[in-house]
Amino acid sequence: MLREIANVIRGLSADAVEKAKSGHPGLPLGCADIAALLYGEVLNYDPEKPDWPDRDRFVLSAGHGSMLLYSLLHLAGFDLSIDDLKNFRQLHSKTPGHPEYGITEGVETTTGPLGQGFANAVGMAIAEKMLAARFNTDEYIIVDHYTYTLAGDGCMMEGITAEAASLAGHLGLGKLIAIYDDNDISIEGSTELAFTEDVGARFRAYNWHVIEGVDGHDFDSLRRAFAEAKSVTDKPSLIIAKTRIAYGAPTKEGSAASHGAPLGEDEIRGLKEKLGLPLDEKFYVSEEVREFFNERRKELKKAREEWEALFAKWAEAYPELREEWDEGIELKLPAGFREKVMNIEINSPVATRAASGKTLNGIADLIPYLVGGSADLAPSNNSYLDKYTDIQGDDFSGRNFHFGIREHAMGAIVNGIMLHKGLRPYCATFLVFSDYMRPAIRLAALMKLPVIYIFTHDSFYVGEDGPTHEPIEHLESLRIIPGLKVIRPADAEETKAAWLKAIENTTGPTVLILTRQGLPLLEKEDNILDGVYKGGYIVKAESNPDVVLMASGSEVSLAVEVAGLLEKRGKRIRVISIPDREDFAAQAPEYIEDTIGDYEQFRVILEAGTAAGWYRFAGKNYHLVSMESFGESGPAGELAKYFGFTAEKIAEDILAKL
Repeated sequence: MLREIANVIRGLSADAVEKAKSGHPGLPLGCADIAALLYGEVLNYDPEKPDWPDRDRFVLSAGHGSMLLYSLLHLAGFDLSIDDLKNFRQLHSKTPGHPEYGITEGVETTTGPLGQGFANAVGMAIAEKMLAARFNTDEYIIVDHYTYTLAGDGCMMEGITAEAASLAGHLGLGKLIAIYDDNDISIEGSTELAFTEDVGARFRAYNWHVIEGVDGHDFDSLRRAFAEAKSVTDKPSLIIAKTRIAYGAPTKEGSAASHGAPLGEDEIRGLKEKLGLPLDEKFYVSEEVREFFNERRKELKKAREEWEALFAKWAEAYPELREEWDEGIELKLPAGFREKVMNIEINSPVATRAASGKTLNGIADLIPYLVGGSADLAPSNNSYLDKYTDIQGDDFSGRNFHFGIREHAMGAIVNGIMLHKGLRPYCATFLVFSDYMRPAIRLAALMKLPVIYIFTHDSFYVGEDGPTHEPIEHLESLRIIPGLKVIRPADAEETKAAWLKAIENTTGPTVLILTRQGLPLLEKEDNILDGVYKGGYIVKAESNPDVVLMASGSEVSLAVEVAGLLEKRGKRIRVISIPDREDFAAQAPEYIEDTIGDYEQFRVILEAGTAAGWYRFAGKNYHLVSMESFGESGPAGELAKYFGFTAEKIAEDILAKL
C-alpha cells in the first residue's frame, strides 16, 4: 500500500506543477516513498485536531518541494481539497509556492530559504525537551513527541544548517530526526560541481547519530533507519537516504532539469505509465489509498484521545502545573502586569542595555514561560536571567540558552521554539550582527511570530571597536521589514515601556534597540507609557515653537541639550521622542500634527545612523543630523565631536539655518 501511496503522491505533484506551469517536481517524485512511510506509519498526528500539543512535528526544510507536503496533507485528511491542489501556486490559494505557516493546515512553519526549516526543527526539538522537563511527572508523561525534518543538498550546503546542527548535537536532542534527501543534484547540475564533502562525517563530528546506506526508495530500508534513529536517545539522528530526483520520470529522472520546472505532458504520461497510474486522469487518488488513510485517521484519533485523557488526569493531579501550561500556550499575563513592570527600580543615568537587563529579569519573575539567551554576548547585552539556570544537554529545566556564536541559527531556532508553542523566546546580540539573523527575522515577521530580539551597541558610540562594530544602516533596514516592530527607547522609563509593548505584542516580532552608553532620565511632559505605545510623544512642550527636535534612543537626550542651548538664544523649542517610528506614523493625522506641530515650522531630526526613513517627518523646512558614512575607531566622545553629534555644533547649525 505504501508504494501505491507514494505513486499517487507523484502523480498529484506532477499534475499540480504542470497545471500551474511552475514549481519543483523533482523532490516530490524523489521523496514520495519517504513521505508515504512518514505519514502512513511513522508520524503521530491527527487531522481532526492538527494543533494538538503532543503531535509529532514534520518540517519540510526543502520547501521548494511543497507539492510533496500538500499531497500528503490532502491524503492524510487535513483541510486541503483536490481543488486546493489544482490551485497550486495561484493567488490567495491554500497551496502557495512554498509552505506558509498559517495559510495551510498541517504546515508547521514557513520554509523555502534553505536551512531555515532545519534550524526551526532544532528549535521545536528544544521546546519539546524543555516542556517535558517542566511538566512531565513520574506518573504522567504528557510531553513526548518527535520532530522530523526533510532536508536536501541545498539545506546541507547552507551555513545555518551547520550552526543549528552543531548546537543540536551539543544539546543531545535525541528526539530530533533529520532525513537528508541525498540525490546528488542541485539547480546547476551535479553536486560534484561544488559539494563533495562527507556529510555523514561532518554530522558525526557534531555529535549526531548518523545512519548511512539507506535506500530512499526501499520501505524496509527506511523502516530500519527510523527504528534505529528512535532507539538513540542521547543524540539527534541523521538518516542519509539515497534517492533519485524525479524518480519514475522516463527521461528526467536523475536530472537537474527536473528540479524547478514542469515535466511536460509527454514526460508525465510516461511517468504515469511507468508507475501504473491512469494515463488520462489528472489528480488521481485511488479508492484504496483513500480507504487506507480513513483507517489511519481512526488510529491517530484514538491515540490523540488517549493523550487527552492522560492530560486531563495530569491536570487534575497537578492544577498548578496545568495553570502554568495554559499561561505558556496562551501567552497569558498576570494581573497588574503593566504596573509591576513600570515600578521596577532602575537608577539613572544608565545604558538602556542595562535598564533592559533589569526589566527583563523583573519580567521573568512574572512570566515563567519567558526563556532566551544570547550569541555568546550575555554579559554585554544584559540578556541573562540571573535567578534561573542554563539549558544544557543533561538539564532542560532552566531558562537561559547559550546559543554560541551562531546568530543565523539562533534566529531560526527561536522561531522554532515559538512555533512549537508553550514558551515565549527572546534572543540577543549586537545590532551590527543582526545582519547575520536577517533571514530568520524576516520569516518571523512573515509568520507573525511574537519573538523578541534584543539588539545592543546601537550606534557609533560603540567607539573603540570601530566601524566593523558600529551599526549605521541596520536600524533603518530593520524598520522597513513589514510586520516587525522596532523600538529604540531613550531612557530607563522608555525601556521599561518598550519591554511592556514587546511582551504585549503577540501578533508579530519585536526588536528592542539599546545603547552601550549611559543615558540620563528625561523629564517628560506627556504620559510615558501612552507615548511609547503610540510610537512618539512630547518630551519638552512649547506652543508655537521656533524649532521642533525629533529623535529616538540616545539622541533624545542630545536633543534636550540642544534645546537648552537654543532657549538661551531666545528660541522656543519642542522635543519629540519617537521610539517606534512606524507606530507613530500609523497614528491618526491629528495626533501626529498635535505632537510634531505645524508643517511650516523648522524641524530637526537627530539619528546616529542613516536618516533615509525620516524624511516623511521632515516637513517643509528641516535639518538632518545623521550618519551617512561608516563610523571610525576611537573614544565615543571624540567620535561624537568628529561626526557632529554635539549639542554645541547642532545648535550652531540650526541657528545658521533659521
